[in-house]
Amino acid sequence: MLSMATVLTAELLLSPEKLLREPMLVLEDGVIDSIRTRESDAIPSSAEHLDFPGCTLIPALFDIHMHGAMGHDVMEATPEALTAIGHFLASHGVGAFLPTTMSVPLDATLHSLEGLAKFIDKKVHGARPLGIHLEGPFLSHAKRGAHPSNWLLPPSVKVFDRLWQAAQGHIRILTLAPELPSAEELTAHASALGVRVSIGHSDSGSVAARKAIAAGARSATHTFNAMRALDHRNPGILGVVLTSDELYAEIICDGVHVDPAIVDLFWKAKGPDRAILVTDAMSATGMPDGTYRLGELPVVVENGRCLYEGVLAGSVLTLDRAVRNFREFTGAEWSKVIALASRNPARMTGLDQKIGSLEEGRWADIVVLSPEGQIVATLLSGRIAYRA
Repeated sequence: MLSMATVLTAELLLSPEKLLREPMLVLEDGVIDSIRTRESDAIPSSAEHLDFPGCTLIPALFDIHMHGAMGHDVMEATPEALTAIGHFLASHGVGAFLPTTMSVPLDATLHSLEGLAKFIDKKVHGARPLGIHLEGPFLSHAKRGAHPSNWLLPPSVKVFDRLWQAAQGHIRILTLAPELPSAEELTAHASALGVRVSIGHSDSGSVAARKAIAAGARSATHTFNAMRALDHRNPGILGVVLTSDELYAEIICDGVHVDPAIVDLFWKAKGPDRAILVTDAMSATGMPDGTYRLGELPVVVENGRCLYEGVLAGSVLTLDRAVRNFREFTGAEWSKVIALASRNPARMTGLDQKIGSLEEGRWADIVVLSPEGQIVATLLSGRIAYRA
C-alpha cells in the first residue's frame, strides 16, 4: 500500500545552508521529497497537511555525547531504557544520538555494547541511536574526571577490537588521551575502521595532540573539561584544539562546565564549521534533584550540578537548551548556532547525507520552533514524535 504524503508548512525554514520564507515541505516514505514555497505551489489535496503558522522549521538536533535521561543510563542497554531516553530526547528536538559509555569493568562494557548494538538501526518512536560513543577506558589518570581509575586501561588495539566486535562495528566515536603509550597506533587503527577518534580526558602536551591529528583524530571531547589547562607558555592539548582548523571540538554549554566568557572564546576560535554542542547528559536529566547513576557511579544532582565525590560527572543539560544558551553567551546568529547541534556533528561523524540539514533526499527529521525558540513539535521520519 502506498503511503500518503505529508505536507509541512510554517513561516520560516532555517537550515545551516538556507533560509526560506513560507516553506512547504513534501515528506514521503520518511524523507524530504521536495522543498518549495507556498506562494509557488498549491498544497496537494491528497496529502496530510501539518501547518505551523508563525513557527520556524529547523533540522532535528544530533547529540553525539550523552549518557542517559529520565532515570535511565544508556549502559543499561535495554529496549526500555533506550526507548525512554529516545522519547525524552525527541521532546527536546533531538532526532538522533550516540549513546555514550562510561569506564566500567571491561566485561560490563562488553555486555553494554552488545545490548546497544542490538538497538541500533531498529525502528524506534523517539530519537534514534546511530552509533556508540566509547568514552573510556583509554583515558588519562590525571584527567579522568569521574571515570574510576581502576577501570582505565592503556590504549590497546587488541582490547579495542574486542570492544568493536561486541558493538558489531557500531562504535562511531572513540575518546582517547593522545599522550598515552600506543595511543597513536590505536588512533590510526580505529580511524581506518571509520571510527572518529576524539582527543580528550587528557593531560597531553601539544606534540602528542598533533601526532593524534596526524594519525587520524577528528575531534575533541568536551573541550576545556578534563583537559590540561591552557597556559600561555605551554599551551598543551587545548592550544592545539583551539587552533587546529581540521579538528572539530565539543563543548558543554550549560553555564556550569564552562564559563560563558570562555564559551565566547571557544566560538571565536573554532567558528561555525568546527564547533559542536553536546550535553554529556546523565540519567538525572529530566528528573528532580537526587542521587542517580552514571555508569556504576552514584552521582548527586542539585541545582543543575552533577557531582561524584566533588567532581563534575555529566550534566542535566538538554540540547535545545544548549543551543539557546550558546546564542545568549555569544550573540551568534540562529542559523549558525543550529549548525553546531545538527550539521556539524553530522559532518564529523560522516552521517551528513542522512541528517543535519533540511535538504531533499535527507531524512524527514524536523523540529518546529516557536518565535521564542521553544520546541513546538518534533517530526522523525516525517511523523510527529512529539508535540507540545
